[in-house]
Amino acid sequence: MKTKKIRRTILTIAILAVGYLGGRNNVLQNVFPATVATEQPAKQTPPVSPDYQAIADQDFKSGSAAYLPINNDQSQLTATDWQGEKIVYGQLDQLNRTTSVTAYLSKRNLGKSEGRTRQIWNPTGWHNQPLIVNDRRITPQNRGHLIAYTLTFNFDQNGNFQAGQPGSLDNPLNLATQSAYSNQKTMQIFEEKVRTALEANKKVIYKVTTVFRGNELMPRGYWVQAISTDGTLNFNDYVWNVEPGVAFDYMTGRSHLDASMQVKDGQNIVDRTKQQVKQLF
Repeated sequence: MKTKKIRRTILTIAILAVGYLGGRNNVLQNVFPATVATEQPAKQTPPVSPDYQAIADQDFKSGSAAYLPINNDQSQLTATDWQGEKIVYGQLDQLNRTTSVTAYLSKRNLGKSEGRTRQIWNPTGWHNQPLIVNDRRITPQNRGHLIAYTLTFNFDQNGNFQAGQPGSLDNPLNLATQSAYSNQKTMQIFEEKVRTALEANKKVIYKVTTVFRGNELMPRGYWVQAISTDGTLNFNDYVWNVEPGVAFDYMTGRSHLDASMQVKDGQNIVDRTKQQVKQLF
């Protein structure tokens, strides 16, 4: 009888001990988890290869930034190729589309847009029907210069330096169908960088390539890159050919309203970049 009582006492103590330790372990596990969750690194967008086809395959996603850095924003141009002012115009392709233009520029090529004559050339994909966006009438397309008009003074139509010549204005080799936003906002970022470098008496190589997908007639975007001979200017970016509130059919260039099409923080980027550029040189 006494032995049974002792056994029951031992069993009770064992049960209480297990319960205590189990509860204690639960508390300890809450304070010091056995497996510490490691913080996952933020998912980064993979760099875009500096290859025409790789760039053409990129799709703009609504709400994204207005341009995309290429090759870590480092130009693939060779600064020592600058030997004098000239523009090398790529020929139109079999669909009459622009290809690329490379300009070798100095301060002597800067000009102003006042008083320029009207452009009449219609590049491929030109269907500039007016639309009402946010109660405002817009014409969503521009005749966009690959090399900005104000960077092409003192060149003849073939790109040869000739003092006194006006800028490249209605030149089919230098005009493509560009969204108003891309032309008047985003491209201004890079043109301002080039212009500011030239004003500081830098010598600059500036190349712009229109990027088409397949047989589409309106460019998906503009691939812009530049380098100064002293290396202080150096960029390589892809400008999306998009318009907030508008969707384009790039095969034809026609457009329609699309409220879901938005560009991230576009005007702030433009204004901020202009301030940064002024501090560079």
